Amino acid sequence: MFKILHKQSLAPLVDEMVIDAPHIARHARAGNFVVLRIDEKGERIPLTIADSDSANGTVTLLFQKVGKTTEKLGSLGPGGYIRDVTGPLGHPTPVKEYGHCVLVGGGIGTATLYPILKALKDTNNMVTVILGARTEGLLVWADKFMELADETVITTDDGSSGRKGLVTEALKEIIDAESVAVVIAVGPIRMMKAVSDLTRPYGIKTIVSLNPVMVEGTGMCGACRVTIGEKTRFACVDGPEFDGHEVDFRELENRLGFYKKEEEQAYHLFLRKTKTGFKGSRVQGFKGSRGQVMRFRNPEKRKTDFKEVSLGLTERQAVKEADRCLQCKKPHCIAGCPVEIDIPKFISFVKEKDYLGGLKKIREFNMLPAICGRVCPQEHQCQGNCVLGKKKHPVSIGALERFVADYEATLGQPELPETTPPNGYKVAVVGSGPAGLTVAADLAKIGYGVTVFEALHEPGGVLTYGIPEFRLPKKIINREIDFVKSLGVEIILNCVVGRTRTIDELFEDGFKAIFIGVGAGSPKYLGIPGENLNNVYFASEFLTRVNLMKAHKFPVYDTPVKKARQVAVIGGGNVAMDSARTALRLGAEKVYIVYRRTEHEMPSRHEEVENAQEEGVEFLFLSNPKEVIGDEKGYVTALRCDKMVLCEPDASGRRKPECSGEEFTLDVDQVIMAIGQTSNPILVRSVTGLTLWGEGYIKIDHDGRTNLPGIFAGGDITTGAATVISAMGAGKRAARSIDDYIMGRKEERQTAGNHTPQEPL
Repeated sequence: MFKILHKQSLAPLVDEMVIDAPHIARHARAGNFVVLRIDEKGERIPLTIADSDSANGTVTLLFQKVGKTTEKLGSLGPGGYIRDVTGPLGHPTPVKEYGHCVLVGGGIGTATLYPILKALKDTNNMVTVILGARTEGLLVWADKFMELADETVITTDDGSSGRKGLVTEALKEIIDAESVAVVIAVGPIRMMKAVSDLTRPYGIKTIVSLNPVMVEGTGMCGACRVTIGEKTRFACVDGPEFDGHEVDFRELENRLGFYKKEEEQAYHLFLRKTKTGFKGSRVQGFKGSRGQVMRFRNPEKRKTDFKEVSLGLTERQAVKEADRCLQCKKPHCIAGCPVEIDIPKFISFVKEKDYLGGLKKIREFNMLPAICGRVCPQEHQCQGNCVLGKKKHPVSIGALERFVADYEATLGQPELPETTPPNGYKVAVVGSGPAGLTVAADLAKIGYGVTVFEALHEPGGVLTYGIPEFRLPKKIINREIDFVKSLGVEIILNCVVGRTRTIDELFEDGFKAIFIGVGAGSPKYLGIPGENLNNVYFASEFLTRVNLMKAHKFPVYDTPVKKARQVAVIGGGNVAMDSARTALRLGAEKVYIVYRRTEHEMPSRHEEVENAQEEGVEFLFLSNPKEVIGDEKGYVTALRCDKMVLCEPDASGRRKPECSGEEFTLDVDQVIMAIGQTSNPILVRSVTGLTLWGEGYIKIDHDGRTNLPGIFAGGDITTGAATVISAMGAGKRAARSIDDYIMGRKEERQTAGNHTPQEPL
């Protein structure tokens, strides 16, 4: 038995664990790993030794919770025990005085690189480290690498930390600029292959660390066999490090998926046994010390109407949940909140049953608490940083935020926050979505006269037209918008800036600054045959008809929507989940989610996937549409799809799906495309000199400044489709930047430019 001495969460689903293992620690070297078994019925899994302390007899492990065993491991805490730990195993990294070494790590692979970095520095090497992750919150041990390496380059897919892009882009720049003796890469298979392919033409020695399927770890079973230079090798005894230019990565990937079905089955059974199931209305969360449960309506009943699915916490539950908060002196939850709410403070009010006091504290930072409490992905942000999540279930911060906001609604008139007297300056906000409403509220509180220009006939942006009633009731949106208006914000509807009014005209009307928050509103096309057949919808149209135009109430409301018997929804994000669940509520007998990657790569919130599954949506993974088939009248009759396999990462950082050569046909009479959006060009094309990037998105700095003085932007029009709370965070930063700009606190970067619009599009 091996005692656990310490455990902490480093990132969503990534834990660090220190165990008492003096014999292993004494002999551990860079590149070694251990094989552990949690309990008598557990499987054996390999984990790299991320660090070791021979003096104290400890070994540090990093692991990602991606299946049954790692979930069970993550449930253990200090004082607990792991039944079996075997190691150190594998050959250590060959370390000598190379000269300039470049270490490339992706995701949890950085755990392997840290002891290698220490060993290389001990032998007088110059070491550059490149660390990659999807987003800032998933970076692991970046501070440790920065402290020790000669240079550390951070890359994130979304640009939230370091440079935006892939590790290979940074590596190529280094190789082209200076001499590199050796590259060591650890991470996802596709990343290691991409690194190896990049360095091959340069003739640079490249080492990769492989982690194939492994059972006992001593070379006896041969489960971990890999092909290296057309020869079979065992990773546990011949590796785990090999020449990256000789690895058969395709074979390795195929073998890693050999037990995928069984692993998924075991994981789902484990989750059903360990998490509260549902009979009737579902509950989400954990009992007792694991936290209060969120109540949900019965799936069979809720899928027939548009009433809200989640019922929230009762008052008794809210107080008990608030009591779980540790009131940390250094609260990590705040760092995880894009709008910087003082989370421990508002929770302390709830604990004392001062619910309005808690709401008042929230509104110092966020004017849309009832909305954020429902749709914010707290599991990856504030709750993902909660220290209780290391051992148990994190405090349900989002549920508490929703509770205090809903509590106020039962009392009638809301209490307005303190505001600064008018300062005489006017600011225009283009778009009334989450970014625009946040900018408007924050500036109104400090004395600005704010006018919001909305193109539609109702305010709210994506909150109103994009998110269904069963997930975010319109009465909640209206209540939050009314509160923003009560601060003195004026909202002008049916005004398309760029057409109805120009940016130049707004400046001429006396607005000192303009914030653009129009979202990313143009749907993306697959470009396949049959895309224009009748009953093929793009999700933006389908959801707008139902959410904004109330088409589900036709003919009481004039706008119709076609109802179908069997529906295929293309995509894997929240919009796809919303579309699928809406189709069910419109009366579809069968709804499919057709997604070209696997569930692991789906960008949708887990809660929304779970809700869809409970309601009967069927998921078809590794499936990519190639043709929509129609009848002689031009109506959809089927969807032909390719079966896919995952290959190298694409621009999103996720593994790129490629055709396997097999296909299948799905009998459907409606297809909904939910594959993303690009920027709406109406406004951006009307402003001369505005710098854009990518698919027409506005380029800004961290604080929302564009290249034109007085023009600021934020939200999806600058990033592409993202979350409500990320747009709000961008709005808060922009509001501060606008205040600084108008008050002259910061030197303007350039003189006033020409805002003359081009000819209307």
